[in-house]
Amino acid sequence: MGEQEQEVRRRVAELERGFGDPADADNPVGVAAFVAADIRGKPLAAAERLLERYGLNAEFVPRDLGGRLTGLDTLARVTRVVFRRDAALGLGHGITSFLAAVVVWAAGSPEQRRTVARLLLTGRHLVSAYPELAAGSSFLSNELTATADGAGDAPGGFRLSGRKEALNNVERAAALVLFARTGTGRHSHSALLVERDALPAGRVTALPRHRTSGIRGCQVAGVEFGDCPVPADALVGEPGHGLELVLRIFSVTRGVGPSAALGCADTALRTAVACAVDRGVVGDAADDVTGPQRLSHARSTLTGAFVDLLLCDCLALVATRAVHLVPEDAGLYAAAVKYLLPQLLTDTSYELSTLLGADFHARNGAYAAFRKNVRDLPMIGLGAAGSAACRATVIPQLPRLARTVWCASAATTVDGLFRLEADGLPPLDLGRLSPAAGGDPLAASLALAADAPAPEGDRPAELVRLLAGELALLRDGCAGLDRDGRSALGDPRGHALAERYALILVGAACLGVWRHQQSAGTGFLARPEWLEAALARVLRRLGTALPKATPDHEEPLLAEVLARYREHRSYDLYDTPLAGAPGAPGASGADQEAREGGEER
Repeated sequence: MGEQEQEVRRRVAELERGFGDPADADNPVGVAAFVAADIRGKPLAAAERLLERYGLNAEFVPRDLGGRLTGLDTLARVTRVVFRRDAALGLGHGITSFLAAVVVWAAGSPEQRRTVARLLLTGRHLVSAYPELAAGSSFLSNELTATADGAGDAPGGFRLSGRKEALNNVERAAALVLFARTGTGRHSHSALLVERDALPAGRVTALPRHRTSGIRGCQVAGVEFGDCPVPADALVGEPGHGLELVLRIFSVTRGVGPSAALGCADTALRTAVACAVDRGVVGDAADDVTGPQRLSHARSTLTGAFVDLLLCDCLALVATRAVHLVPEDAGLYAAAVKYLLPQLLTDTSYELSTLLGADFHARNGAYAAFRKNVRDLPMIGLGAAGSAACRATVIPQLPRLARTVWCASAATTVDGLFRLEADGLPPLDLGRLSPAAGGDPLAASLALAADAPAPEGDRPAELVRLLAGELALLRDGCAGLDRDGRSALGDPRGHALAERYALILVGAACLGVWRHQQSAGTGFLARPEWLEAALARVLRRLGTALPKATPDHEEPLLAEVLARYREHRSYDLYDTPLAGAPGAPGASGADQEAREGGEER
């Protein structure tokens, strides 16, 4: 284990210690406190103070600017600790600021970069107002415009007008990254960085807060600008290149957010396991429970959810590491993550809800966190970079990818995509990001693996060949789309093919992680059981007939689920020690300072 990986594990453990045992009723940042704050629709003040003391914002600032950001996979791992407790906290006191800051990291001037770093490192919030890429009839009433102004109180600057109805944390933001219309055609928008305190109060109006069905602790509100002067040095990057900048940085933001939000699914699964164990449906008491159908359903549901979480994490891992290793191609994987993970995890959560029965509706008690996470999970697929926009990124590229890269002869080996350890990643080079992929090493690696002779004992080989066969069928299907992709968005077949493509990517990512873990050492991820179960679930979703001899790995997978539950270890790829167990981080509960106040803000 290298120094970077050791450092990441130390930071994760420190944050776990801060949060303490989630089941402790006296813990001011435990489950009960978060559920109560969610009911009131307010952030949990004690938790926000905890993150301020930890310095979570430093995770969003590059190391050369005084922060801790070196790898996007690492950023997701650390913030996943927060999402395991509360999605609203993870968004409101975390990812929302990063979504704004990354615009400046990608295109800002040295002075703008220093300004944003200073704000974040002193605990301030940022917010971004992305353009509505797929707007409906309300577009003109929910857009910002910036006109050049060569006189008055903004010489050489802009006059900003318009409104944005729903921005998370806008009332508390120290600075805003705004995408405003400055022209027409391809170069219609520009990015602006404005500090809130520098704007004249009479030209900025706060709009009412919106109540949301999920992430209720997030303070989502609007802001309206009325001919507001903005200085010329607020411009981020080149004028008129705002949309291009947005499309490039989506390669970053679409992967990081859902990867971090896997913490919500982890908590949902853990809560369902707790309910099943408490009722004796699984675990040591299961043999005393009558009703074999009930036992079978519980076991298959829990193991299926565990495998779904692992396969989602595999694709999220590839998407975040691709920004470092193959930045020109990373946008494909980030888009697939952003529209597929919320869908899969939401479906999984609803399947788990059948195990809770009436307890699904509990507003307090041991299982109250489950319903909260079920409400929160779908929210990660919304926004300007939501599911529809992500599919629109993938579909036009499918014909070209099918012609040029989905074959073993075009495959390039990028083993670092599947590595769990933080060490060895090249620095972020956001200037190399591209809206359109030049290649697809993940899908090509599947074709290469299917063509390679299967080593002795490689039991998943037949499933790999079936998945590679689905890639070949996808290649044939994409041949029927417009050759240049221009009309593919209007072709109903394009949407179905994009869904199949994302599922194939998930399977390829699982295969890559498993093969890397086999070469890296032993442990659960080096065993074939989880991979075969993951590939089987992917193939079933694709409608592929499975071999009759496909082994049933329910028992070893259930054993792993129960072991991680009893030993307080995470259900993702990293198998992280969690607070609450003897010897685990934070076994003694939240620190004393957090206990001094659990009120909401």
